[in-house]
Amino acid sequence: MKLITGLYQPEVGHIEWDGEPVEDRNREQYRQQFSVIFADFYLFDCLLGIETDALKAQAQAYLTQLELDHKVKIEGNTLSTLNLSQGQRKRLALLTAYLEDRPIYVFDEWASDQDPVFKRVFYTQLVPALKQRGKTVLVVSHDDRYFEFCDRTIKLDYGQVVNA
Repeated sequence: MKLITGLYQPEVGHIEWDGEPVEDRNREQYRQQFSVIFADFYLFDCLLGIETDALKAQAQAYLTQLELDHKVKIEGNTLSTLNLSQGQRKRLALLTAYLEDRPIYVFDEWASDQDPVFKRVFYTQLVPALKQRGKTVLVVSHDDRYFEFCDRTIKLDYGQVVNA
C-alpha cells in the first residue's frame, strides 16, 4: 500500500496516474489523491481544515455515525480525548479521512481492531457508502467472511500476487 500511495518509489517499473508516470514533479499531487489509514497509524488530536460551520456539523455527524459522539467532542478544531480503545482510535482516524474527502481511500487492516458489530458496519455500510460517493476504496484485510462484498479480490502470498 505504501508503494501504491506513492510513499515508496518502485525499484523497478513505474506507477502511472492519468496516463503519466508518477515522478518527482507530480509525486506530491499524486499522494494527495489518497486518504490512508495504515495499521500502524498515528492519530492527532487536532482536526485541520474544519473552519466552516458546515464542516464542523459534518464532523459531528461522522462522530455520531462512528458511534463516538458519546466519548469524543470537537472543541474548536481539537478532539476532546484520544484516550480510547484502539478500535475507537481507528474510527477517529476514519473521521479525519472522511473530512479530507479525497478520491481514493486505503484501509490497511482497519477492521482488525473493531468489535464484531462495528466490523460488520465497516464492510456492509461504511465502505459501500464511500463507493456510492464515487470513491475508490482499497481494503487490505484477512476478513474472508467479507470478501463477498468486494468488487475485486487480490490475494497475496509473501508479497506475490497468487490470485487476481
